[in-house]
Amino acid sequence: MKICGIDEARRGPVIGPMVISGVLIDDDKSIELKKIGVKDSKLLTSNQREALFPKIKKLVDGYKVIIISAQEMDSRASVGLNINQLEALKAAEIIKDLKPDVAYVDSPTSPRASKFAEMIRANLPKEFHVDIIAEHKADVNHVEVGAASILSKVTGDEEVEKIRKEIGLDFGSGYPADPITMGFVKEHWENKLAKYIRHSWGTIKELEKLKGQKKLEGFD
Repeated sequence: MKICGIDEARRGPVIGPMVISGVLIDDDKSIELKKIGVKDSKLLTSNQREALFPKIKKLVDGYKVIIISAQEMDSRASVGLNINQLEALKAAEIIKDLKPDVAYVDSPTSPRASKFAEMIRANLPKEFHVDIIAEHKADVNHVEVGAASILSKVTGDEEVEKIRKEIGLDFGSGYPADPITMGFVKEHWENKLAKYIRHSWGTIKELEKLKGQKKLEGFD
């Protein structure tokens, strides 16, 4: 039986892409992932993740990594697709490509994980046969999802480093709680570097609101 594990990385940042990955492996080979040290990427160091990255790709029967740019996220949001729906859409794309018998997916929500599975199913052809099991903390509970989390995390980190090298500026972790990140966002959200910033995030909506208020004050 072919098992697919799916997980994302960089869901929360206001800067840079989100990455969602899937791995396909025969169920009797999953133990090999455990033997090489695969687990939830958050439980591993950066060096450990990077060392496992090529080993996972060599061991599994198939894999797919999808990089969702800040611009694509904003474009999808502009037509009413929220981040959960976008993640479900991309998970379905991975499932269609890898064609597993069972897909374990890390759900962004705990109480309604089954709802997330339904969202993924809605993006698949009706004749597509696969069992979709969405779980909160699936990256901890299923080694296949842990492997996918490593592919997503390493790829996400690589993409962020590419942005750093391209722009030559420090934007911190990319998360809204980071003062360095917010300093970068406030300075560049309307210039040529804006393409790296997720304008559909509440962080930017607040900046737009403040800008509108200042314009109104100027007319007083």
